[in-house]
Amino acid sequence: MSDELISVIDLAGQYGKRKQTIFKVLRRLGIETKKLRSANNRGQVIAYITNDESHLVLSDLRSEGLEQEFSSSFPDALLAEQGVFYLLVLEPDHDSGRFKVGFATNLSERLRALRCSAPFLQVMPCKRLWEKTAIESVANGCERLHTEVFRTTSLETVLASCDRFFELMPTLPSKGDPSAAEVHL
Repeated sequence: MSDELISVIDLAGQYGKRKQTIFKVLRRLGIETKKLRSANNRGQVIAYITNDESHLVLSDLRSEGLEQEFSSSFPDALLAEQGVFYLLVLEPDHDSGRFKVGFATNLSERLRALRCSAPFLQVMPCKRLWEKTAIESVANGCERLHTEVFRTTSLETVLASCDRFFELMPTLPSKGDPSAAEVHL
């Protein structure tokens, strides 16, 4: 077993991924990082994993079909930009006006991370670049409860705003997620 440590930042760079993606994989695999101060980073605390754990991360990325070979002139950040914008009614039976909006490149993983069982979910193809504008457009006039959680007096108005916003945006090819759908879970 190799105990040599590699920083999550270096690992992300090595695999051409964002460090947030690596942290998601680490959580999914149950791998805990070791936090150490680094002289190379002005004494900041940096997250590290072992070399063996880094191989598990790479294996997981490959099994999920996330590890693809592309030209280094085409940055991963641009390739991973497409996903879905979701509108999730959090408690339709108890607080039908409370909803969450956001962007996900992997919808099933995002729903699992939210640990929710919502009977109503609307999904639209989206680019990460559109997320903040979509949130502001869709939630315009709503009460902000948290970063991506809002309350409205009319969910129909919010849904109409969502439809109007995405009608104005270019059509994106589907990446396996529903193109524009209400998903009743």
